[in-house]
Amino acid sequence: MTVRAAKGAAPEPKSLGHHALLDQPVVLVLNRNWQAINVRTPAEAFCQMSAGNATGLDIAPDEAMRPVRWSEWLDLPVREWDAWVGTTRGHVRVPTVLVLARFDRVPRRRPKLSARSIRERDGNRCQYTGRSLAPGEGSIDHVLPRSRGGGTSWENCVWSAKNVNGRKGDRLPHEAGLTLLTVPKPPPELPVTFSLRNPHNIRDWELFLPKKG
Repeated sequence: MTVRAAKGAAPEPKSLGHHALLDQPVVLVLNRNWQAINVRTPAEAFCQMSAGNATGLDIAPDEAMRPVRWSEWLDLPVREWDAWVGTTRGHVRVPTVLVLARFDRVPRRRPKLSARSIRERDGNRCQYTGRSLAPGEGSIDHVLPRSRGGGTSWENCVWSAKNVNGRKGDRLPHEAGLTLLTVPKPPPELPVTFSLRNPHNIRDWELFLPKKG
């Protein structure tokens, strides 16, 4: 099987590499209610389609769309913007979006602990002063400093102004004359749809991912 891609905007195969395309996460997976729940490679998508577990979405430039079964998908024309793979029967279009046939749930997931997720949980406000922080003004503060045995956890990390964080140093908040506005805790689990990203800027994905604020 030869992996090739036609010129176009969605996806951008040149940035992925022709021979690596089958193993790139460029297929958005929807449950049977058409809610985004995962990302798969073309190789995985073709396996699910050929087994009858999923259909590919044929999406037109005007955003009209229809689910297509594997037997018909093999004969879909490859448009100038489509990625495709070469087979003994000719070029086969790579789907950008896959719809599962039977799975209807939306799994939930807690965000991964990181500076970004701490900032988002705390609303980009210093948890000691309540001030809304501009980009670059905030950092993670360990309520119980690491030098005193504090771990990196949802319960021990807050978003703080850098100058306040520096003033607190290796002290507990009350030792530095500070008071936490809220008790830090893990954020609620959210539908995985909200954690999906579109790193390759595939146009068709934007029809199913939450709009950016």
